[in-house]
Amino acid sequence: MSNQETNPELEDLLEYIKRNRGFDFSGYKRTSLSRRIQRRMQTISIENYTDYLDYLEVHPDEFIELFNTILINVTAFFREGQAWEYVASEIIPAILANKHLNKPIRVWSAGCASGEETYSIAILLAEALGMEQYTTRVKVFATDVDVEALNMARQASYNPKDIESVPANLQQKYFERVNGRYIVQKELRRGVIFGRHDLVQDAPISKIDLLVCRNTLMYFNTETQAKILDRFHFALNDNGFLFLGKAEMLFTRNHSFTPIDLRRRVFTKVPNGNLRDMLLSMANSSRQQAVPEIVDQIRLHEAAFEIDPVAQLVVDLNSIVILANAETRNLFNLNPRDLGRPLQDLELSYRPVELRSRIDHVRSTRRPIILKDIEWSTTDREMKSLDVQIMPLMDDNTDEILGTKIVFIDVTRFKNLQQELVNANQELETAYEELQSTNEELETTNEELQSTVEELETTNEELQSTNEELETMNEELQSTNEELQTINEELRQRSQELNRVNGFLESILTSLRVGVVVLSPDLHVLIWNRKAEDLWGLRFDEVFSKHFMSLDINLPLEPLRQPIRAIISGDSEHYEVLLDAINRRGRAIQCQVICNPLLGNASDIQGLIILMEERPQVE
Repeated sequence: MSNQETNPELEDLLEYIKRNRGFDFSGYKRTSLSRRIQRRMQTISIENYTDYLDYLEVHPDEFIELFNTILINVTAFFREGQAWEYVASEIIPAILANKHLNKPIRVWSAGCASGEETYSIAILLAEALGMEQYTTRVKVFATDVDVEALNMARQASYNPKDIESVPANLQQKYFERVNGRYIVQKELRRGVIFGRHDLVQDAPISKIDLLVCRNTLMYFNTETQAKILDRFHFALNDNGFLFLGKAEMLFTRNHSFTPIDLRRRVFTKVPNGNLRDMLLSMANSSRQQAVPEIVDQIRLHEAAFEIDPVAQLVVDLNSIVILANAETRNLFNLNPRDLGRPLQDLELSYRPVELRSRIDHVRSTRRPIILKDIEWSTTDREMKSLDVQIMPLMDDNTDEILGTKIVFIDVTRFKNLQQELVNANQELETAYEELQSTNEELETTNEELQSTVEELETTNEELQSTNEELETMNEELQSTNEELQTINEELRQRSQELNRVNGFLESILTSLRVGVVVLSPDLHVLIWNRKAEDLWGLRFDEVFSKHFMSLDINLPLEPLRQPIRAIISGDSEHYEVLLDAINRRGRAIQCQVICNPLLGNASDIQGLIILMEERPQVE
C-alpha cells in the first residue's frame, strides 16, 4: 500500500474478508478496490464500510456478490489477435525447438477467469503439435482465485457470441455444438488442469515453458506486482516465455525479464548467473637464453612491475617484503627502506585489511583469495574501495610455493559509477512506475467501461429477443415443462446411482482392515481411507492432492521412492516391504507396505495403489 492513503474502515473490512473467507486483497490497488466495493454498497444502499461489514456478518451470502463485483473477469478467445498470432508463429515454435520430442510442455495460464484464453493457448499448441502429441506432452495449468469462474471454465461451454473471435476452421475442429452452445472438444480439455491459486500467497507452479498472465497484474499495487513477478521468474524455465496483457509494462522487473516483442508484451526470462569471470594467464619464458638476455629480461620484468598502474606487493615464505611497485608505495606511503622488512612490521599488514592470516591460508591451500569492496581511508582522508587479491607464486618445475603476491585494485571509480547508475535506475524506475500506474488505472477504467458496454449490449439484445419470444412462449411453456420433468427425473436417478456407487466404494474402503492410499501418476493423493487415517493421524482433507513423498507421517517413505517410480514407469508390477514405523498413538509398529499399479480399461497405468497393514511385532 505504498504511496496510497489508507482508510482504516476499508482496511478493517479487508481484514475481515481475509479472516473469514481466505481472500487476501491487501495487495490490490486501493483506488480500484474501493471503487468496486462502493459499487456493490450502492446496490444494497449502504453508505460506509463499517455498516457493510455488519451487513456481511448478518448476510454471509453477500460474500458471493461482493467477490463477483471485485473480481472483474473480462476475457475472450484470442483477445488482441495480433499478439496471439505472434505467439503462434514465433513463441510456440521456439518452445518446440528447445524441447526433445519426448519431453513434456508445461504452460501456466494465471488469472484464467472463465477459461477463454486458457483454451486459446491449448488450441494453438494442438495446432502446432497435432492432437496425438498434444494429449501426451502438453499440460496447461489454469489458475484463478475466483472459484465460480473456475467452475465455468471447467464446463467449457460458451454461447455463439463468445466464440466469434475464434476462426471458423478452429471452431469446427475444436468445438462441439450442443443445445445451441459450443462445448470445447473433450481431447483438448484433457490437457487443461484448473485449480484455485492465489498469485500473492500460494507457491508458484514450476518448470513452466510459457506463462500467460494477461491484464491481471494491473489490479495489484507496485509492491505486490514485484512479488508476483519474482514468483513468475522462479516458475519459468531458463528458456521460458512470459506473455502479458497490453496494460502491463513490466518496467519494475526489467532485470528479471527481457522483452522479445514489447508491443505484444512477450518477454523471456533472464537466467541468474555470474556477473563476470576472471581470466588469469601466465606466459612461460624459455630457459635456453644467453646470460645478457636473461639480465635484460629481468630488468624488463622489473620495469614493467614498477610502472604497473595496479598496486602489487610480493612477500617470500618468511613474510619478508621483497617487491613493492611505485603504485603500492604511493598508495600506502611506503619507502624503499621498507623492502626487506617483515610484513608484520608494516601498517599494511593489518590496514586496510588483515593480511597475515590470509597469506598463511593461501600458502596452505595453494589457492588465491579475493576480497571485495574493502573500504579504506587514505592519509588525505579520501575514502577508497579496493579489491584485494592474494595469490600463491608457484615454481613451474617443482610445483613448490615461492612466495605470495598481493594485488590492490582501486575500484573506487567503479563503485561511484555503480552507485550513480543505481540512483539513476531508481529515479527512472520511479518514473516508469508512475507511468505504469497511470496507464494501468486508465486500462482498468477502460476494462470496466468495456464490461459495462458489453452488459448493456447483452441487455438490449435480450430485450429484443424477449419481445419476439413472448408471442410463442405460451405454446412452448407446456412442452418445456414436460421436458424439464423428464430431465429432472433422469438427473435424480443418475444422482441416486452415483450416490449408491460412491457409498459402495466408501463402504469397501472403510471395511478394509488395511490402509488404502491411491496416488495419481505424479504421486498426489487421490484416496486415503479410514484405516490410513487411524494409522498415521492425518485426515483425508489434510492429504488430498498433496505429494505422497512430502507427507509428515511416521512411516519411512524414502525406501518406497525407487519402487514407486519403477511401478509408475511400468518397469515393475508389484512391490512389497516390511517397514518399522510409529503409528499416530506413538507406538512402534511394523507396517507391511504393498504397492501395485492402478490400471485403466486399456491396461495403461493411471496411478498407484498402496496398501498399509500393521503387523504384530516379532519378539
